[in-house]
Amino acid sequence: MSHEKSTAVVTGGSRGIGRAIAIELAKAGYMVCITYSADAEGAEDVVKEIEAENGTARAVCFNVADFSEAQVFFKDFIKEYQRIDVLVNNAGVTKDGLIAMMDENAWDTVLDINLKGTFNCIKAVTRQMMKQRYGRIINITSVVASTGNPGQANYVASKAGIIGLTKAVAGELATRNITCNAIAPGFIETKMTENLDDKLKNAMLSQIPMRRFGLPEDISKAVLFLISQNAAYITGQVMHINGGMFMG
Repeated sequence: MSHEKSTAVVTGGSRGIGRAIAIELAKAGYMVCITYSADAEGAEDVVKEIEAENGTARAVCFNVADFSEAQVFFKDFIKEYQRIDVLVNNAGVTKDGLIAMMDENAWDTVLDINLKGTFNCIKAVTRQMMKQRYGRIINITSVVASTGNPGQANYVASKAGIIGLTKAVAGELATRNITCNAIAPGFIETKMTENLDDKLKNAMLSQIPMRRFGLPEDISKAVLFLISQNAAYITGQVMHINGGMFMG
């Protein structure tokens, strides 16, 4: 379908993987809405970067973990643009710690944002996508959803839950020409990995057969493929992008 009037929402789009996805979609001709919860400056920088390349974008602050806020945001978005073509659920947080010492707040915060936030956003767009008989939903999970990772029980549980949610949603919406897929990044180069000490970085790299970290653009290119007509018969799948770290 033509992208001239197509719209996309990228949650957590102010930096890292979300930023790369937003820029990629804008280059493809989508009007991109970047959502954020705290990094207003980063979100506005992404909008400026997109507009500098003659793309169209806007940034909106809302908490994906709040069901009512998600409903209001998407209701207003659909009212303004008349449709929602692509939803990328990228917003996520970590609050790491060993299970023996993890408090309830650390568990709840990560599950609320990562998993419930993904549900909230999907729930908010489903009726409109069904009405227009078209939609592309991409959920960003993680390699650790398949491998596990000590010290990240909350994060792993949230990302594994996203995979199950993806498959359930895909099955429910397939007859309406709506696909729902997940992308599971491995170690991706971000500001976080830049600040790792060499010993830890080398230990991480030793787990990756390709001996390098991925780039945010490796993920954004995969998003572009999964929302394209070339992937119209792909739904309920998890695309692993990890340099061979996990071969499931």
